[in-house]
Amino acid sequence: VQLQASGGGSAQPGGSLRISCAVSGFTLDDYVVGWFRQAPGKEREGVLCVRRDGTITHYKGSVKGRFTAARDNAKNTMYLHMNSLRPEDTAVYYCAASRTYECSIRQSRYDYWGQGTLVTVSS
Repeated sequence: VQLQASGGGSAQPGGSLRISCAVSGFTLDDYVVGWFRQAPGKEREGVLCVRRDGTITHYKGSVKGRFTAARDNAKNTMYLHMNSLRPEDTAVYYCAASRTYECSIRQSRYDYWGQGTLVTVSS
């Protein structure tokens, strides 16, 4: 089982980035997808969650309207689209998969995790 994250990197404030998370070893259709982030010196926190039907729950009010996510079950890949980036979005971003039917911000509910990818927003 593997979740391989790619993308991320550096952006200026107001810019956009996309993170992809390719899954292998299981079928993404059967999983809820969560995106989390850990800023320097802070605990990892939930960003948003994508249900099996594609509906999204945002856990961070500050990203609502700026971050969205998608899943391509045919490609076994999930995506996090980040727009209007701010310096406070700087963090390591993680994708995760949970074999449940409902979203959860509880990290213990997630069965598999990606390795994390760094996003840096600065001018």
